[in-house]
Amino acid sequence: MKRFVEGDDRKQVALLPECVDDYIGPDNPVRIIDVFVDELNLAELGFNGATPALTGRPSYHPGVMLKVYIYGYLNRVPSSRRLERECQRNVEMMWLTGRLAPDFKTIADFRRDNGTAIRNVCRRFVELCRGLKLLSSDMVAIDGSKFKAVNSRDRNYTAGKIDKRQQQIEESVQRYLDAIDSADRTSPTGFDVKTVRLYEKIALLRQQMRELKQIREQLKRQPDKQLSLTDPDSRSMTSGGKRTGTVGYNVQAAVDTKHHLIVEHEVTNVGGDHGQLSRMAVAAREAMGKSGLKVLADRGYFSGPDIRACELAGIKAYVPKPLTSASRKKGLFTKRDFIYIAKDDAYRCPAGERAVHRFTTVEHDMNLRVYWPSACPRCHLKERCSPSDYRRIRRWEHEHILESMQRRLDRKPDAMTIRRSTVEHVFGTLKHWMGATHFLTRKLGPVSTEMSLQVLAYNLKRVMNILGFARTMKGLKTAGG
Repeated sequence: MKRFVEGDDRKQVALLPECVDDYIGPDNPVRIIDVFVDELNLAELGFNGATPALTGRPSYHPGVMLKVYIYGYLNRVPSSRRLERECQRNVEMMWLTGRLAPDFKTIADFRRDNGTAIRNVCRRFVELCRGLKLLSSDMVAIDGSKFKAVNSRDRNYTAGKIDKRQQQIEESVQRYLDAIDSADRTSPTGFDVKTVRLYEKIALLRQQMRELKQIREQLKRQPDKQLSLTDPDSRSMTSGGKRTGTVGYNVQAAVDTKHHLIVEHEVTNVGGDHGQLSRMAVAAREAMGKSGLKVLADRGYFSGPDIRACELAGIKAYVPKPLTSASRKKGLFTKRDFIYIAKDDAYRCPAGERAVHRFTTVEHDMNLRVYWPSACPRCHLKERCSPSDYRRIRRWEHEHILESMQRRLDRKPDAMTIRRSTVEHVFGTLKHWMGATHFLTRKLGPVSTEMSLQVLAYNLKRVMNILGFARTMKGLKTAGG
């Protein structure tokens, strides 16, 4: 093998074994993980076993197990069985753990039993980012994305799915019975192999029918009339106008627009984003330590009470109003064509007539004031306004907050472009890291823990890219000290 780079003989015995630290470069990210975990007060964060028991078999220190998981998620190795193998063969992992090699059950149990503490570690890193002046922006983008659970679509049931499946089974049974009748006429000597197989298929389908009846009974006891058999907390959700749903979870995230760090996240099993805005915005403001905040979100978050809650909390929301009115498609005037005159508490219609307040009603727990002009029956624009006798206009009692937000949006036409380029890129990166299966655990609590580890790994890598190795190491030591 002349003229090639040659390696050492595998059987060569070294007189003085090399130190494991020699294999780890001075700017290796595992050194960042080691310093970050060592600076944490694990008992204060809520980890079990931070203080060892006086009796029984010695346990692994929670700091070692946390390092294993952070390294795993940072390198896209979330499986406990794969982490067990990495501890045995990966030099970086040997350096990080001091050559300890816990088995997969111990690794998995640590994630299961310390979910709250792991989520606290993720929040603690956001606090460190704030101390490093990385959260200086006063604007965040909020969005939600659907992540797949371990529950397949075939193991998720609704009343509609059960009805459709029962119909398919009945049609299949009838088709097999017709095939048996045909076989009896053509083969009068007795049952052949094909007929026996058809009877076996019919018996299997009838067993499935009985199982569907039992599932229907369980479905009646579910508050949202949906049942998942593998992961009971997962739900079928649609997104992006897709006809087929994804069985999984809706992950909400707030991302700062300057450095694209995830400042707050939450895993829910509610399919829509409606009603999530104010809670995520307030949590993001507290995480960033801001007295005021600007929040960008898409049309799915538009909710009058939510936007008002943000306003009361000192948060300026930028949420476009969804175009749900069918009037524009029909060539009719919409509510935006009617101008509100605050001093008169009246609207001016496109024909110049005044629509005055008539009565107040309550819809969806919102107080609405209803207006209409008296000149509607004889108006020359009535064909373009409304097929009813009078064109009624409803106004929420806090409509001025929504109008003020619309003016902010008009002054910032690139708001939705900033939102899209900020938060959707983050979700794309996370899903790329997690692979096709996304979550590996079941139920809302463990799934939330898993998501916190993904967010922690994302933020850690993001900070290292922004500051570099040396500044990140110095910042962690300074913040910890």
